[in-house]
Amino acid sequence: MNLNNLENLKDELKALGFPKKLAEDMEKNMQNNVPEFQLRHNLPADKGQVDMQLHFRQSGQSDYYYFNKYSVTLNNAKPLEADQKYLVISPGDQGKPVFRKFDSPHEAISYFKQQKGNSELASGKDVGHKTTLATMENDKVNFVAKDFQKTFYSPAVTQNVYVEKGQGFSAEQSINLIQGRSVYRDDLLNLGGQPYKAWIKLDFDQAKDRFDNFKAKQFHDPSYGFDLKAVLDKYNIKELADPKQREKLEESLKNGNRPLITTVKDGQEVKLRIEAVPRYGQVNMFQENGKPEKREQFQVAVKNDPLLEKGKNTQKHLSQSRGVKV
Repeated sequence: MNLNNLENLKDELKALGFPKKLAEDMEKNMQNNVPEFQLRHNLPADKGQVDMQLHFRQSGQSDYYYFNKYSVTLNNAKPLEADQKYLVISPGDQGKPVFRKFDSPHEAISYFKQQKGNSELASGKDVGHKTTLATMENDKVNFVAKDFQKTFYSPAVTQNVYVEKGQGFSAEQSINLIQGRSVYRDDLLNLGGQPYKAWIKLDFDQAKDRFDNFKAKQFHDPSYGFDLKAVLDKYNIKELADPKQREKLEESLKNGNRPLITTVKDGQEVKLRIEAVPRYGQVNMFQENGKPEKREQFQVAVKNDPLLEKGKNTQKHLSQSRGVKV
């Protein structure tokens, strides 16, 4: 095993925000000289679960490994408890069932649908402690649990994310992109190799490209005109008064998160979640349970604010955006 290669790959995973456990699993595969392998990671989404699969490949001429992409899948299934898995169970010889475990509902459903004869899709710790989600009889699905039907019949949302030497969209950014939010990159390069900055958002309204990826919209900074600092200053947000808290808030928004803020509603201090929406030159606000709030009620009263007018009219004057490879 090339120890320099191992160290570099560990640094890349860390830079992209993947947990230490994945680096440990990667090292085990490299020690065993596995020519090609995948590592899996999943996290809860606003609605459902995000599954990530990291792809590693060994060079055909040496023991050097490459990590050039990972895939992100958004499922609307409720995340399982820590000790549970998805199980696809089929009859085995001598009446003993055979089963296969999955972390991802998307992969479990896909595998279940490929079965022949009789089969069962379940969740639980093991076959003896399971909850049936779907069943198949004589090659046909004959039952899907009511609270699992949306997950079973709705296609998952997927995207491949390309990285190079630890540079690219981080795990945190990709999780937010696949949920429809915008993220900020200050390390992009145009075709001429010149650096630039932009907010990026996946375009779910267009067909995928030939690599089975959604295209992306770019809102260039500063030419597009979305100034996050100026927009935040229009609102009564307690955290803005503390430089360190403000920096943390802005960084979280740039990564596509919906961080908690403190503001005032009906004379009472309340916690809300906030999201950057560069396309419309604004931010959106939500209650902690995800219910939208009208942002205007939290604005600092300023008349004839050109930034406010821009936020209201941006949709009518959207500039064309170029695609970006993710």
